[in-house]
This record gives sequence, structure tokens and C-alpha cells, in this order.
Amino acid sequence: MPVAAEYRGSRTIRPVGHDELVIEPVTDVDLDQVIALYDAVGWSAYTKAPAVLRAAIAGSSYVVAARRGETLVGLARAVSDDATICYLQDVLVLPQEQRGGVGRALVQAVLDRYRSVRQKVLLTDDEAGQRAFYEALGYAEVRDYGQGTLRAFVRFDG
Repeated sequence: MPVAAEYRGSRTIRPVGHDELVIEPVTDVDLDQVIALYDAVGWSAYTKAPAVLRAAIAGSSYVVAARRGETLVGLARAVSDDATICYLQDVLVLPQEQRGGVGRALVQAVLDRYRSVRQKVLLTDDEAGQRAFYEALGYAEVRDYGQGTLRAFVRFDG
């Protein structure tokens, strides 16, 4: 069973079995490992255009990686103005690592980094498991804020 996260500065170390999971902010990632991670979770729209994926990661405000040794097992990235809004863009965890606390640790690292930012938003698939996951981290669906209090819009081009 996984051990609760322990924070040490900007790093989170979670011993799990004989391996340890290291969660840390990154500025440079191995694109081949990132593509393998996106492929593993079925996000092929990203992997079909590696140059776009590289630019998206480079242009992100904050990227945090989960590693076991040299293996990338998870990644989260956010876009923010550091003052009023933080958009949690991606949270990915290798399928064999899911439901073990990796995703929670990644999202928590983003939330910790942007603790002074009031508005934190994300878009995700309409799946019960994802709703429960994000609600456990303090997120709520827009419709749960009450009639007429908040409306969200999205536009996808291309």
C-alpha cells in the first residue's frame, strides 16, 4: 500500500514498495518519454504532432513530473498568470501506476505552487471516476455552484 506523500522543499518523495516515487518540478523533459506517456493513456492528438507537444510543454507555466528512477510515470502541467488564474491543462499517469496516489500527488504539487491564485480551472472527460478524483482534490463542477452563478464556455478550433 502506498505511503502518504512527504514534502521536502520543492520535491515530494513517496516510497512505494522498494522503489520510490519522486515528484518534482521540471524545466526540461525527455520528449520520447513524454510521448510514450501520452501514448500510454491514449492521448494521440498530442503524440501525432511532437513539435506541438514540445512547444506546449515549453510554454507551460509549471510542469511537474513523477518518476521511478529514470522512468517517467506521470506528468502534470499548468498555465497561469500567477495572479488570478491557474488552468490545470494535463494530468497523466501510466495505467499501471493509476489509483496509487501518483495523480493526486501531481495535482497537489500544482495546487501548492499556485496556492495564492484564487481561480483554478480544468476541463476533463465526463467520467464518474474523474469527477470523484477532482472533487476529492477540492474541485467542483460549474453546475454545482448553483443556478445562474457561473457559466463556462469552451471553443475548440481545428
